[in-house]
Amino acid sequence: MAKKAKKEAKRANREAAPAQKENAAGKSKLDGRSFLYVGGRDCQVAHLREIASSFGAELIHHDGGLREAVSRIDTVLPSVDCVFCPIDCISHDACLRVKTGCKKFGKAFIPLRNGSKSSLERALHTMNERNNSI
Repeated sequence: MAKKAKKEAKRANREAAPAQKENAAGKSKLDGRSFLYVGGRDCQVAHLREIASSFGAELIHHDGGLREAVSRIDTVLPSVDCVFCPIDCISHDACLRVKTGCKKFGKAFIPLRNGSKSSLERALHTMNERNNSI
């Protein structure tokens, strides 16, 4: 019984952590913005969305052409504020399509060093700090 209570407490702390970060930092300047994340690992998408929502943003994921058509990127790009691409987990075709699409639609293209959760969190934190300093 004690093990179950400990597991529930740990889960509650993990779920409360993003909200605590947001409250500690004040209101996020990323509230209401939407981002496209192309590539990465499918098993991390839910975690990446959780990280983005802790900043008040929406994360839209495209797998980079594994199961979804790469052409779908062109239909999503006009509706997002910027695009994140982990350079270690994306096809060359998808990356090229994203880069040219970002130029065409005037969207920010942010390459991430890798597909880790912390890489996205750092990028969002940096964006939030820059927006707060303006």
